[in-house]
Amino acid sequence: MLVQAAPSVAQQRSKKTTTRKAPVRKSTTKSKAQLERERLANLRRIREASRILSQTQKQKEASLGQLNALKEKLDVQKGVIRNISSELKYIESDVRQTETQVQQTQQSLEQLKSEYARLIYASSKTANSYNRLMFLFAAESFNQLMLRMRYVRQYSEVRKTQAAQITSVQQRLNRQLTGLTEKKQEKSSLLTTQLAENRNLSTLKVQQDQVVTKLSRQEENLRQELANRQEAVRKLDNLIAQRVREEIARAARVAAAKAAAKAAAERAAAGSSSPGSTARTSPAAEAAATRVDRITLTPEIASISSSFAENRGRMLWPVARGFISQHFGRHAHPVLKNVIVENRGVDIQTSAGEAVRAVSAGKVLTVTSIAGMNNIVMVQHGEYFTVYAKLRSVSVSEGDQVQAKQSIGTVYTNSEGTSELQFQVWRNSSNLNPESWLGQK
Repeated sequence: MLVQAAPSVAQQRSKKTTTRKAPVRKSTTKSKAQLERERLANLRRIREASRILSQTQKQKEASLGQLNALKEKLDVQKGVIRNISSELKYIESDVRQTETQVQQTQQSLEQLKSEYARLIYASSKTANSYNRLMFLFAAESFNQLMLRMRYVRQYSEVRKTQAAQITSVQQRLNRQLTGLTEKKQEKSSLLTTQLAENRNLSTLKVQQDQVVTKLSRQEENLRQELANRQEAVRKLDNLIAQRVREEIARAARVAAAKAAAKAAAERAAAGSSSPGSTARTSPAAEAAATRVDRITLTPEIASISSSFAENRGRMLWPVARGFISQHFGRHAHPVLKNVIVENRGVDIQTSAGEAVRAVSAGKVLTVTSIAGMNNIVMVQHGEYFTVYAKLRSVSVSEGDQVQAKQSIGTVYTNSEGTSELQFQVWRNSSNLNPESWLGQK
């Protein structure tokens, strides 16, 4: 009964082979795509930082601008290395998975070949027509004859199926082996890149240490520079506070006048006023006139404020290129020990002559200048205000209506070759962190 048993076993092997599938890892593909986007973004940031650093290095003496640019390159370089490490983990996982698949496919191929060999051996016993006829005519009944004829036909079909399965599995194995070779080559290439990037990181650290050492020898100059900056910041703070108070008072007067006019119109319409009677200010008008903490929200101002607030976390950068060289809030001085500096906004280091643009639509409230901050533009967006300081030139005037991305001037470059913009965000009299507003570049 070998002929009966052989097709049945072969069919089972064939079905098992065709239903075996490799596990699917959808998240890996997505993560790899995300890593690729991060890699491209890091490369762009490194190019920007390198261009900015080259401009500051034209000066013979070390500067804080050089130190900031080197720090940016170092931070991005570390990100590049982390990115490569993550890619290597995915590739190593893929290599292990592919090796497992290759092993499984090789086992399936050996099983198919072994089964096919048994079929061929069984077939050799009834290879000629005489033996096949003898097998058929040895049937004891017509039903058994038909059954044996069906077995012979199935036997032939299974042999063909087994041969096709062996060819298919062999092709799949070849593809897997090719993919495994490519993944190992990719891994080797990434390891080489990682070594090169680690060397770049070491070089940048040496350069940073050299600049810090040079700057440490200029402590007196740095302290004087810090004192000048603090004085400039104090004057800018006073200017902003004064202009905000003035705008709050102006908005309150306008709101009070509108409320009084509305109340008078309502009384006139109701016939409550008589000749010679004295118009009394409504409670709403009195409240608006005495408000000093925030701008009175008329429907128009509320709409503008809402439009500005909606851009939180995705706001346009005030310059197209550059990086944050000094963050918001209190932090240690990069060189001077035990010295804490406070920043009302963010300093954005960029290229010389870079255009400065409005981050949102609004009205130019102030155009002025302060020693140490150069030209300053203050734009109102309802109850919000944005401040752009350290401008070389200004292309707008007070009262102008500006649109998002509209140029309002160009950034100033100091004697050390550093081009840096001071950018601030306020809501009424409250100072906000611009970094929580700016979007990804």
